Amino acid sequence: MKKTYNPATEKPFFIDEEGARNFDYVNTLRYLQHKGNQKYGKHFRIYKEDLTIISKLLVYFTKCENLYEKYSIDPNKGILLAGPIGCGKTSLITLMTEFTFEINHFFIRSTRAIAAEFHEEGYQIIQKYSWTPKIYCFDDLGVEQNMKYYGNECNTIAEILLNRYDLMVKQGYVTHATTNLSASDLESLYGNRLRSRMREMFNLISFPNDSPDKRK
Repeated sequence: MKKTYNPATEKPFFIDEEGARNFDYVNTLRYLQHKGNQKYGKHFRIYKEDLTIISKLLVYFTKCENLYEKYSIDPNKGILLAGPIGCGKTSLITLMTEFTFEINHFFIRSTRAIAAEFHEEGYQIIQKYSWTPKIYCFDDLGVEQNMKYYGNECNTIAEILLNRYDLMVKQGYVTHATTNLSASDLESLYGNRLRSRMREMFNLISFPNDSPDKRK
């Protein structure tokens, strides 16, 4: 008799003879649902229309190399998860921390919070998020305001992203982000110079513009 998978007590993968993790797709979705319920409550659910997006995220974060080409994933880039307000971007990217290898673990930080840190502490905050050997996910890219420090205005996130691009090129550290904005909106906010670098930095994964607000 086939053993029933229990996401509360089991991981959705097994280790093969070469030490690689192999994921069972159906059990992985069950595990994701379980972790979502734990973190966000019983109202959390996986929507059928989001399965392609979820699959791309899982392929990237579980390092399923045999599926990179199918889902147009470049493992040397980070993830930019885009979509309208309330579609579930932050929840999904947060749950992806359950699937990363330790070396690929990332820290999620709100862009608003980073801008506020800059206002309080100054340019050391740009250095903190730019050059530290950590992988960051900047949540809600583009909603932050330009902040002043002793009268000097700075587009904090733009400066950090430019530095993170250099960090990726020189040391291979990727960056992740979520955003409600379109590519043209991001260009208007950050400029064409940064937008061209963002194409090199990120795998773009997008929810449809008409995705419903799941918070309602």
